Amino acid sequence: MKEDMYSVEQVADRLGLHVRTVRGYIRSGRLRAVRIGKQYRITAGDLDALTGQAPAATHVSGHAEVSSIVQVDGVDRAVADRLGTLVLASANTGHDQAHPLRVQTVHDEERHRLKIIILGDLAATAELLHLLDAVLNAVLNADNGLLDREVPDA
Repeated sequence: MKEDMYSVEQVADRLGLHVRTVRGYIRSGRLRAVRIGKQYRITAGDLDALTGQAPAATHVSGHAEVSSIVQVDGVDRAVADRLGTLVLASANTGHDQAHPLRVQTVHDEERHRLKIIILGDLAATAELLHLLDAVLNAVLNADNGLLDREVPDA
């Protein structure tokens, strides 16, 4: 990755200093610089270190998203509605508002199939998938009526 490099004159202009002052900073070690031929070059990171600014982002933001499609077979309309409500409620609570989860559910009544489409942050999507997995395992492994019960008002 290539980092921007500035001449002594450019640094002086950016900081509103005299060229001799910048050279003095270099000689005293206050400003790191690389000597190329008869001239000094200062990296953007070294300039930021001198001014106390956070280094400028020279790479991608680091934000990643994932898209997931969960298919659940053998689901009637009532169960599909309850699962959809559960997933949407979970997606809308406690997550980073700058990167919200986007969830859409589609129920195919003829095939008794529910598809849940999740788009969003890696960690939040994983959390939602874990919740969905736990609920589906509870429903499939024990006929406890988890999705058939009414939720009491708090």
